[in-house]
Amino acid sequence: MGKLMIQPAPTQMDAVGIEPLTPRTALESPAARDEVRPGERRVSTFSRLKFEFVRGFLWAIARGFSLRGLYLFGTFFGTLEYLVNFKRRARYRGELRKLFSEGRLTPSREKRIIRSYFCRTRCDKLFYLIFDKLPKEKILHRVRFHGRENLDAALLRERGVFVMLSHVGSHHVAALLMALLGYKCAGVRDRNEGPLRRFIQDKYLKTFPEYASMRMLYADSFPRDIFRCFNENRVVGAALDVGRFRGSTLRSVPVRIFGETREFLTGTLQVALRCRATICPAFVVSRPNFYFRLIVHPPIYSPPADQQPIENQELIAELMQKYADGIEQHVREHPDHLSRA
Repeated sequence: MGKLMIQPAPTQMDAVGIEPLTPRTALESPAARDEVRPGERRVSTFSRLKFEFVRGFLWAIARGFSLRGLYLFGTFFGTLEYLVNFKRRARYRGELRKLFSEGRLTPSREKRIIRSYFCRTRCDKLFYLIFDKLPKEKILHRVRFHGRENLDAALLRERGVFVMLSHVGSHHVAALLMALLGYKCAGVRDRNEGPLRRFIQDKYLKTFPEYASMRMLYADSFPRDIFRCFNENRVVGAALDVGRFRGSTLRSVPVRIFGETREFLTGTLQVALRCRATICPAFVVSRPNFYFRLIVHPPIYSPPADQQPIENQELIAELMQKYADGIEQHVREHPDHLSRA
């Protein structure tokens, strides 16, 4: 495959907003995988022991009572959290009312959605903690891939695919699911992730060869590696709907979503446009008993093969608004997946 016509400038990444994966140089050996990259903090010994204890307890439940038993356990504690966590419940109610500002949400349905949100997030966390202990075949049996034809057709163009994820729902397992399904993946993530996320990602690296083969990048790193990933015809994922300020060097664009204006990062999108990659929105939907729907929507941008790269503010703003509209529509269909509370 020929080299890209446009080479990235050796400047700091000024627009990324998703959760990527990690550079291959850190994946060559167990010792290398355990190294702490610049800007990352090592997970403390106490935190590791705590996480291992919780994982052992949850795995004992799953072994003794099956995954359905673990799901019921998570649902029970999610319901308890719903009953006692008044502040979080009030925040989520406020977000729901922004989403359904036209007043179509009855009080009874509002309560069901909020309770479902608490149970879903609790169960997702439990499953996330023991994901690496399950056989690959059992994981794939629990995944329903909708829109796979959209992804496969885009990869035939050999320009790479930019999968625009969002922080709605269980987006953190999207890259692993795609890798286990046989796709060459890459991802962009925040450098300052919590200790639990870093601890579990280390477990995934040591358990799943497919995950270890992914390219993992940081939102504030140089964009050259993202160009290279598109050139290698990889599926590059990023969640651009950031909920907090990530630094003055990261470019963003305003979008209208949920009745208000927010700033979404544009860095990875700009690289995708320069590489003439196909751009598709995607979501992960959690279902009862730890089943998942991996949904890849039709492309919102797929330039002709002979078209020169186009990167202007009008196109970026148009695509980002389509991305925001897709998130809003998805949340209306799955309101318990709203993740801002």
